[in-house]
Amino acid sequence: MDPKLVETKAVEVIEAGRFLYDRGWVPATSGNFSARLDRDHAALTASGKHKGRLTRDDILVVDMNGKSLDPGKRPSAETLLHTTLYRFFPDTAAVLHTHSINATVLSKIAGNAEAVVLEDYEVLKALQGVSTHATREVIPLFPNTQDMNALARDLADRLERQPDMHGFLIQGHGLYTWGRTMEETRRHIEAFEFLFACELEMRRLSP
Repeated sequence: MDPKLVETKAVEVIEAGRFLYDRGWVPATSGNFSARLDRDHAALTASGKHKGRLTRDDILVVDMNGKSLDPGKRPSAETLLHTTLYRFFPDTAAVLHTHSINATVLSKIAGNAEAVVLEDYEVLKALQGVSTHATREVIPLFPNTQDMNALARDLADRLERQPDMHGFLIQGHGLYTWGRTMEETRRHIEAFEFLFACELEMRRLSP
């Protein structure tokens, strides 16, 4: 493993944490972030760390089975969700998971629905590969659980059926999204946050 690459990717993760915390999207120690290092490894936030105050020591290297390669450092409990995404999307370079108010509330009021659907919003064009507002973005919604092995299996199954998704929600929990670069992934977070706010307001105003 190239130490310089690990350092570069750790900086990307740390900067993403500050960016997201400053916007109120990862309160307390919530959320987890990662950046791909190569086909078989990723740099990931350690468990229980404040995302607005990350340091280099809070970033560890994991393999695609979710095993930490840094002795004494425990990866996020949701590591398998990151590695599932990296395995399914070979061009994915980063995965970000947030716990914003908008994502949490929208995922709760969606109830037992299998997905949240966003349609005809101009900002949908901020998602990679979307070129028109006249599109239908289906965001899978998974029940919250502490069984990450089961959730990772459910995610893998949904990815097989819906490979064009840009993100997913966990009920009462938050948003996961990814991209070909960290910058693109941060853009996806911003777009989803705006869209979730619009959708919540539309539902509030609807008869």
